[in-house]
Amino acid sequence: MMRFNDVVEAIKGLSIDEKQEISMLLQQYLREESRDNIYKNFQVAQQEEKQGNLKFSNQIDKLKKMIEE
Repeated sequence: MMRFNDVVEAIKGLSIDEKQEISMLLQQYLREESRDNIYKNFQVAQQEEKQGNLKFSNQIDKLKKMIEE
């Protein structure tokens, strides 16, 4: 397994086009990972709602009390 420093050094030796391609790939991977995390959090929230663990309110005072609990 390559160490982080080895990867950085390998990238330094690439052409500009290759560096740009790596940059685009990293951005794509980060977007995908972010989407996966959002979806996982959504699933957890759905499960909590089904179990009745979520509380909702549109009243500020009630929301403040809920936060303090």
